[in-house]
Amino acid sequence: MKVLLLKDPKDKDSGPDPYIKELGSYNLEATLIPVLSFEFISLDSLFEKLSHPECYGGLVFTSPRALESIKICFKEKSKKEAWSKSLKQMWNMKPTYVVGKATASLVEEIGLIPQGEKSGNAEKLAEYICSREKPNSSALLFPCGALKREVLPTALREKGIPLESLTVYQTAQHPDLQESLSSYFSQQGIPASVVFFSPSGVKFCLQHIQKLSGDLINQIKFAAIGPTTAQALEAAGIPVSCTAGSPTPQDLAAAIHRALHPQNC
Repeated sequence: MKVLLLKDPKDKDSGPDPYIKELGSYNLEATLIPVLSFEFISLDSLFEKLSHPECYGGLVFTSPRALESIKICFKEKSKKEAWSKSLKQMWNMKPTYVVGKATASLVEEIGLIPQGEKSGNAEKLAEYICSREKPNSSALLFPCGALKREVLPTALREKGIPLESLTVYQTAQHPDLQESLSSYFSQQGIPASVVFFSPSGVKFCLQHIQKLSGDLINQIKFAAIGPTTAQALEAAGIPVSCTAGSPTPQDLAAAIHRALHPQNC
């Protein structure tokens, strides 16, 4: 059975994509189609803020892209050296809050210690932060995307916990998306399941998939990586067959397997 994953492939250097690998263990043939492209912005401003850890109470990351923006900063030798010599240690005296394992592993790659990775979504991370931070303390620095949801900022603001957001990337549709989808459906046919990884993915892909599937769209089991993406699908009138218990390859693969083989559960 075929599964279409609407996400970017993992870095080529780090081996096979874990989602394809995990779905393969259930004898599911998964294909990735990149949905989004990213433009990184305000990187000088980002590093300026990272250079003054004394001004902040900690860091918040809710997407791998925010960490990518920091890695781009580190391509400059002087900035990488400044981080390694002193900034990293200073930030490690403060909490670094994250959503999900993918973001947590990237935080570890830059030498920081992630907290709250099991939260799974912004709502739960906000609860986790609120249970640990005091009102009116130093602001948490939040590098984020232009399309960020307001759930986390609103929840912290209501508890009096300062958050300083900085937009470090903008999201657009991948230039090859339409062609990639058309090619997949013409060569592979209708997949048993289509997995969305973000509300942006729903926005950019759904109409194309509806058009390519035609009357056979009811055969597809639609899956979401988390509740926010599931809500975006439901708002678009698409029934969600399953949502991953947490945003990991293991949980997603298990949820899709249950949705495709309900009689075995």
